[in-house]
Amino acid sequence: MAGGNDPYARELARQARERERARKAAEAEAKRKAREEKLAYAAARAQEAIDRTSVAEHDAEQLSTLLRTTLLDERPLTFDRLRQEFVPSLFVSPKGCTKAAPLPRWEEYEPEPPRGLLGALGFGRRGYDAEVEAARKRFDRALRDHAQEEKKRVDKLDKARARHEERNQEEAARVEAWNASLEQRRNAYRDRDVEAVEWFIDQVLAASVYPHGFPRVHQVSYQADTGDLLVQIDLPLEDVVPAARAYRYVKTRDEITPVPRPEKERKELYSSVLAQTALRTVHEILASDTERVIRSVALNGHVATIDRATGRDVHPCLITLQADRGEFSQLVLTQVDPQACLKRLRSLISPNPYELEPVRPLVTFDLSKFRLMDSLDVVAGLDSRPVLMDLTPVEFEHLIRQLFEAIGLDSVNTQPSSDEGVDAVAMNTDPVMKGLCIIQAKRTKNVVPFETVSALAGVVEHKRAAKGILVTTSWFGRASEAFANEHGRLELLDGANLVHLFKEHMNLDVIPGPVPPKRRPR
Repeated sequence: MAGGNDPYARELARQARERERARKAAEAEAKRKAREEKLAYAAARAQEAIDRTSVAEHDAEQLSTLLRTTLLDERPLTFDRLRQEFVPSLFVSPKGCTKAAPLPRWEEYEPEPPRGLLGALGFGRRGYDAEVEAARKRFDRALRDHAQEEKKRVDKLDKARARHEERNQEEAARVEAWNASLEQRRNAYRDRDVEAVEWFIDQVLAASVYPHGFPRVHQVSYQADTGDLLVQIDLPLEDVVPAARAYRYVKTRDEITPVPRPEKERKELYSSVLAQTALRTVHEILASDTERVIRSVALNGHVATIDRATGRDVHPCLITLQADRGEFSQLVLTQVDPQACLKRLRSLISPNPYELEPVRPLVTFDLSKFRLMDSLDVVAGLDSRPVLMDLTPVEFEHLIRQLFEAIGLDSVNTQPSSDEGVDAVAMNTDPVMKGLCIIQAKRTKNVVPFETVSALAGVVEHKRAAKGILVTTSWFGRASEAFANEHGRLELLDGANLVHLFKEHMNLDVIPGPVPPKRRPR
């Protein structure tokens, strides 16, 4: 029989053709899936570039509308908004304690009685009674176990409910204490209490919401006698401006590449960010000050960074301004150009903030490191030859401040409650020897301890002051004098020096403390 007529051979050929068709179909399907996956991958990458472009545009839009966003919100922080309301939390039963377990049922334990004729005649009764007795014991034991478990459940539920109630009471007490304290602060704020004003302004600045990448560092200092507020804030660095304007997907290289933002646009946006931040800060402070205890705001905007030339930490001032409430209230901030507005306010703006070129602050903020107090004129009430030891400590400190003012330094006293060992601070405005001076006054009849001198040196370093001056009515030991000489930024003025300084600068004949003992020759 010829092979072409062989049914077996024909079947083999048919199967081979089917396998070939299946193979080609599988190859075609694989190619189709590969094309679809490639297209889907390219589409996903292109969408990723679109998404990243959208993020960059959103970030740039946020930066360009920093000031407008706050103005449109118009919900300044107030003492009323700082109040808290107690809302008791709902009790949630611990897991497994919500419902009691069902009571055991006798039907579940009762044995089945004998059936049929034997059962009717009473046969097997003794065995059944024994089963009932055993079942009764198991049932009683189950009832006891259920009662014990139910007691545990109820006890656990009661304890959980008691803890919940206790937490609610604690939270209610905390809220009540917070609101009571807040009301005290509000009253103190109305009375221009320095601590209350500074605390509230801290809350205002902390509550301000900025985009990601903005530092949240600030300092405030309030002058109760003038109503002036000094504020120092940290501004963002230039990298807060997105370096890319957009992103695109390069299919041939399978890369998402940034489209750089032009340098001019980047610098202009960064300058605008700094100007908007400064205006926004002043606006938020004055808008929140509904009691109008703040007459003017002096603001210094710094950046914390590293000097690329030296590798050292630097904190240059890029914007400084002083705005009076009346003048600032005349501005229509929704329509101003931020940088032009700052110039209108006679602010100083870095001519090249992108390169961190600093400006000199209009108000020296170093004084805000200390709690300042109103000045007291001690000289007016002195006798012709005042005895310094007869003055109170506060009078002595103010007299020393007046002495340094007469010498030529801008001086103020600090609050005694939190002066860190500082009685007065003075600013030397001489263009060559300018800098912050920390003054400590010791009215004593005994030698000033070495520990006092070394402590002042620590404060000088901590406050980064140019000089520390320790003034006393008595005298210093040799160890203190040697330490001051080695330190280089400490100056010790004893009673004899005071007599000379008061005579020269204030025409006062003062009597200091006791005469120091004669020193033995070395």
